[in-house]
Amino acid sequence: MQLYEGLPIITNKISAEEMKGVPHHLLGRIGLQEETWTVGKFVSNALSTIGEIRNRGKIPILVGGTHYYTQSLLFHDALSTEKSLEPSNESERYPILEKATEIIHAKLREVDPVMADRWHPNERRKIQRSLGIFLKTGKPASQVYAEQRLKKGQSPIDSPENIDEDSTGMRFQTLVFWVHARKDNLYSRLDGRVEKMLAKGLLQEVDSLANFKKGREAEGQAVDESRGIWVSIGYKEFAKYQQALAQESKSEKELTLLKTEGIEKTQAATRQYANRQLKWIQIKLLNAFIEASQQDNVFLFDGTDISAWSSNVVQPALQVAEQFLSGQNLPAPSSLSAAAAEMLVPKRNYDLGQRPDLWQKRTCETCGMVAVTENDWQQHVKSRTHRRAVGVEKKQKNTEKMRKESRTKVQADLVDVLQDYMHTFPDTEDSRGPD
Repeated sequence: MQLYEGLPIITNKISAEEMKGVPHHLLGRIGLQEETWTVGKFVSNALSTIGEIRNRGKIPILVGGTHYYTQSLLFHDALSTEKSLEPSNESERYPILEKATEIIHAKLREVDPVMADRWHPNERRKIQRSLGIFLKTGKPASQVYAEQRLKKGQSPIDSPENIDEDSTGMRFQTLVFWVHARKDNLYSRLDGRVEKMLAKGLLQEVDSLANFKKGREAEGQAVDESRGIWVSIGYKEFAKYQQALAQESKSEKELTLLKTEGIEKTQAATRQYANRQLKWIQIKLLNAFIEASQQDNVFLFDGTDISAWSSNVVQPALQVAEQFLSGQNLPAPSSLSAAAAEMLVPKRNYDLGQRPDLWQKRTCETCGMVAVTENDWQQHVKSRTHRRAVGVEKKQKNTEKMRKESRTKVQADLVDVLQDYMHTFPDTEDSRGPD
């Protein structure tokens, strides 16, 4: 988001004071009216900037939270298929990609059932991308990925899809620093950051974005709120509050409630994003470095205790950086702290995206939940929500069974009573007199 012009609060740009005179690059490069940068465009611009920095005899430092983009920069062709098949006019060339998600998914299932089963029915962008690959190449995305693996002499199980032919697959000799904090501490800081953003003028920027959108729509220009700056955390979360302010029909109490709701949604979305970042590192990034035999260049520093920031983060990071730059042997990353020893072990020893043999889709008949992996399925069936739903369903079935049994018993009892009653009548032939 920091690639966009202006909006320093909602994009959380570093301030000039915080830069301390160190040049920062690729900030504020995209106008709000411009197309969102694809990963390919980002990599191209980033590589150009890195080249300029190195030509000056300086060392580039890549800082970012969108790991999908940063990992594509670190590794040769790490996401080559995606970046080559994301043209800005794709929806114009293939109108079906703008249809309802269920229609796109149904078409994908028609042409590429393997990838259709890979994605959850709600993962619109991923479904679009897979169908887009078929529309552009005439080949199912699953076949394209398989051909890439075959071309690089890799099996679908033991290697990533797009690692380069060299020994590591990495563009540069890389040292990675990961500053980590325990979740409870991190969540508290993230909530506090949202409060600071509000104090600095977050709502004014949200209002500015809303006005820009109205202006574009008044000019007949459609605004895709599913991409780019429009999905930044803090904009959509305050949509109801902004609408209420514009209507001028809500009471002060109602406005306060809507504002509080927006704050809580922004804080929750920020925490969820942090969790996604963590998951990416622990599964995709760590496994990629292991596959490249570069795991000893990934260091975690425990930033949980702010009062010990210098001793736990700054000093060890400087020492490792100096050793790396001078060509000395580096310490074992797991030796720096208990957190490092725990967190530098991947959550699982494979990246699911590179394991088509594990892709499977299952639907819970009780809850209607769709799982696309065995892990998702196991998590669901063990969840409190599923167990509660199963309990309710079982109770309903037992109740219905008891009702049926009760009705059957009542009917049987009624038949017995009627039969006994009929026996009290004299036999018809015996009761007739002589002719």
